Amino acid sequence: MNEKMKDEKMNLLFESILSLESIDECYNFFEDLCTVPELQEMSRRLFAAKLLSENCIYNEIAEQTGLSTATISRVNRCLKYGADGYATILARMREKESAESGESGDRT
Repeated sequence: MNEKMKDEKMNLLFESILSLESIDECYNFFEDLCTVPELQEMSRRLFAAKLLSENCIYNEIAEQTGLSTATISRVNRCLKYGADGYATILARMREKESAESGESGDRT
C-alpha cells in the first residue's frame, strides 16, 4: 500500500475489517460504514476482476456489471500491475470454492 495512506485511521479501518467473523457481520458493518452505491460499486469492481481473471471480454463484463469500459480497464490494470490485492482475494476465493466442492464430494 502507498505509504502516504498508512496511518492510525487506516489501520483502525483494516483491523476492524479483519475482526469481522461472518457474512452477517460484514453486511452490518459495511451498511453502517458505506452508502449503498459505494458498496454496489465495490462489489461490481470485484466481480469485474473475477470475470477478467476468467478471460471474459470487456463488453460482457460491462453488460453483467454496469461498469464503464474505463473502470473495467482500471480494474484490469490493477490485476496486471497493481499491489496484487485482487489476485490475492481471487486466489483465496478459488481455494475456498475448491475446498467446499471437495467437501461436498466426500459426503456422497
